[in-house]
Amino acid sequence: MRLSPDDMIFWQYGFIKFNATIAFTWGLMFVLAVGSRLITRKLSTGLHRSRWQNLLEIIVTGIEKQIEDVGLRHPRKYIGFLGTLFLFLALASLFTILPGYEPPTGSLSTTAALALCVLVVVPFSGIKEQGPGSYLKSYLEPTAIMLPFNIISELSRTLALAVRLFGNMMSGTMILAILLTVTPFIFPVVMSALGLLTGMVQAYIFSILATVYIAAATRGRTARSVSTPEPRT
Repeated sequence: MRLSPDDMIFWQYGFIKFNATIAFTWGLMFVLAVGSRLITRKLSTGLHRSRWQNLLEIIVTGIEKQIEDVGLRHPRKYIGFLGTLFLFLALASLFTILPGYEPPTGSLSTTAALALCVLVVVPFSGIKEQGPGSYLKSYLEPTAIMLPFNIISELSRTLALAVRLFGNMMSGTMILAILLTVTPFIFPVVMSALGLLTGMVQAYIFSILATVYIAAATRGRTARSVSTPEPRT
């Protein structure tokens, strides 16, 4: 039983490894890129639209509504990053129905990389909306002594994003592998469906938390000080 797709190595030369995490990550990126190209190449503004365009519009509209509900005033400015983040995580979970596939989110390196992307985008968005002076000054509020604590808060929530997603995805894989050994018929099917649902929920939670962090950064430290309850899993 593999605890992580990192353990599935396809090719290795010295310390350079090509494992399942890299292969499946690039595979998902390829599917998203080709799929978006095929769906958007013949967009129509008339009444007659393809089923794929209708599905795309439903997804985009739903993501925009979620971003707006969280508190971002201009959701279209952030839908490129947040929408891609959600679709990648959702597709990573959805493809678990394919035999031989292991979600790259079961690797801590993948979840850490996604969390680092959020860590970079949050201050970038805050500086863009407030200006560098106002944003950096917010780390000194309410007093300058809070500077190290505010920085630690930024770093710790990034770590929490990575560990939460990794832990949930890895635990689901382990439970399924154990059930396959003990009861190889009915329970694995049920757990696969439950794992698929859990993966979609984790994709939603990760994206929503990223949206909350960006919204707090664009509205200043006053908004950050208001405690936002995180979804519990």
